[in-house]
Amino acid sequence: MIKLAINGFGRIGRIVFRQALLDFADQIEVVAINTSGSMEPGGWATLLKYDSVYRNFLKEVKVEEPQGSREVGSLLIDGKLYPLLAEKDPLKIPWFAYRPDVVIESTGAFRKIEDAEKHLKAGAPRVIISAPPKGSGIPIFLMGINETKYKGEKIISNGSCTTNCVAPIVKIIKEKFGIEQAALTTIHAYTSDQELVDGSHKDLHRARAAALNIIPTETGAADSIVAVFPDLKGKFAGSAIRVPVICGSYSDLTFKLSRKTTIDELNSIFINAAKGRLKNILAVTTEPLVSGDIIGNPASSIIDLGMTSVVADDFIQIGAWYDNEWAYSRRLLEEAVYICENQKSKRKM
Repeated sequence: MIKLAINGFGRIGRIVFRQALLDFADQIEVVAINTSGSMEPGGWATLLKYDSVYRNFLKEVKVEEPQGSREVGSLLIDGKLYPLLAEKDPLKIPWFAYRPDVVIESTGAFRKIEDAEKHLKAGAPRVIISAPPKGSGIPIFLMGINETKYKGEKIISNGSCTTNCVAPIVKIIKEKFGIEQAALTTIHAYTSDQELVDGSHKDLHRARAAALNIIPTETGAADSIVAVFPDLKGKFAGSAIRVPVICGSYSDLTFKLSRKTTIDELNSIFINAAKGRLKNILAVTTEPLVSGDIIGNPASSIIDLGMTSVVADDFIQIGAWYDNEWAYSRRLLEEAVYICENQKSKRKM
C-alpha cells in the first residue's frame, strides 16, 4: 500500500483525493492533506462533497476534531480519519509525523526545485509536482510516454493536463512518420488562474472575464513536450485559447511529416495504439462529441478520428479531447504508484 500525502486541496488536490478513495483504495492510502488554510475544515468538506463539475461525492463526509497538535481538523469517510493541516510554507508541514511515501504537490505555487525541496526537508521522501516545472533540475515523466526512464529522482513533474493529452500523439507521429515541424493550439476550459470578472493579472488576457470571453494566452505544454522529446527543440510551438466552459478541453495539432500518409493510415495507427501499449491513456472516438461529453473520461487523450485531415500527403491535423482535471489527476495517482513501486522493487534487488 502506497502512503500518499496531498499538498493543496484545490481542484486537482480534491479530485486526486476523490479518485484515490474511489478507484485506488487497494493501492493507495491517503495519510494527510495540507490545505491553504483559507477555510475552516467544514468548508473543505463541503467542496469535497459537492462539486460543480463532477457532482456529489458518493461517500458520506464528516468533519472531526483534530487528532494531532498540528492539525486543524479531520475528514471522516468510511470510518477512516484523514488529517487536515493548514501550513502555507512546505518547510513547516510535519510530513515526518505522517511518513508518506510520496507527496503530490498540487498548489501550483511550488514549481521550482528550491521550493519543492522544502517538502523533502519536512520529511517527504518523494514529490510529484502537478504542473510543468519552473527553471531547471526537475524532470518531467509522463505515464505511457517516458515513465520507464525514472531512476529514483526525488522531485519530478507530471507536466500539465495538455502535455499529457498531446504527448501520446506526438510519440506516435514521431515514431511512425518523423516530425519536421509541429504546432499546438489547445482550446482550454478556464481555470482558477483567470479572473471571473475583469480584474488584475500579470497576463492581461487572463485579466479579462473568463466566463464571457475567448481568451488567447500561452501554454506551458510546448516547453514540456520539448523537455520530453528533446529532438523537437525548435520544431514545436504551442498556444492556448481559453474558452467559457468550466471543464473539458481540446487539442488541435498540426504536423509536417517526414513521409507521406493518408487519413486511413493515421486513424488505423491511432486505433491500434489505443488498444495496445497506450490503452487507458489514449482513446479514440468516431462519435460527434462536444466538450461536455468527455467530462469524467479517464483517458489523457481522446482522438476525434472524424477531425483527422491530411493536406498534400505530409501535412496533417489531429484533434483530441481531454478532461483537463479528471484524466490528469488519474495520471498523477498512477505515477505515484509507479515511482513508489519502482523504488520498492529496487530495494528488494
